[in-house]
Amino acid sequence: MGLMRKMSPEEKLQRTFEYSAFVRRFGEAGLRQRYPQAGEREIFLRAAQRRLGADLYAKVFGAELAL
Repeated sequence: MGLMRKMSPEEKLQRTFEYSAFVRRFGEAGLRQRYPQAGEREIFLRAAQRRLGADLYAKVFGAELAL
């Protein structure tokens, strides 16, 4: 916790972006294990559905990938 206090606001924001990207990649890795035959677009869409929820996903992507 002491390290966080010593960081500038810019460094804290950068760390937040890094952690967010790590969590996203970790989730996508799980989807790749679950759906080994899936291409990059399908992994992207499945991850988007998880983040957005079914209703918003349908509004944004329509029926591009029926999940």
